Amino acid sequence: MFITTLSLFSFEEESIPCIDVPHLDKLVHFSFYFVFTVLGCLSFREIDRRKEPFKKIGVKLFSLAIVYGIIIEVLQGEATIDRDPDLLDVLANSLGALFGSFTVKFIFSGKTPLKWTK
Repeated sequence: MFITTLSLFSFEEESIPCIDVPHLDKLVHFSFYFVFTVLGCLSFREIDRRKEPFKKIGVKLFSLAIVYGIIIEVLQGEATIDRDPDLLDVLANSLGALFGSFTVKFIFSGKTPLKWTK
């Protein structure tokens, strides 16, 4: 809901702090979808009671994030007056989701000391 609202809402120019970072919006897209995928994987893993492997959950969440990102970009072009769809935003979303799913897979693969043991 948070990502949807921020993606479709336009901010007034005066309300945005003046920070001149090249491609900051792409970094924000990447970060949102990275977090979306990591939290989604962990949530689905808990709901599923650890029956399904992280690899399968990661692929599902990665696919969901890409479809969701494309839908949001289409809605920006169709449902808003002052927002335009951007293919580079879709790419940033997809890369964030991809890195998020790889991060979860790596952490819980057993090849890192971050894995929780019982």
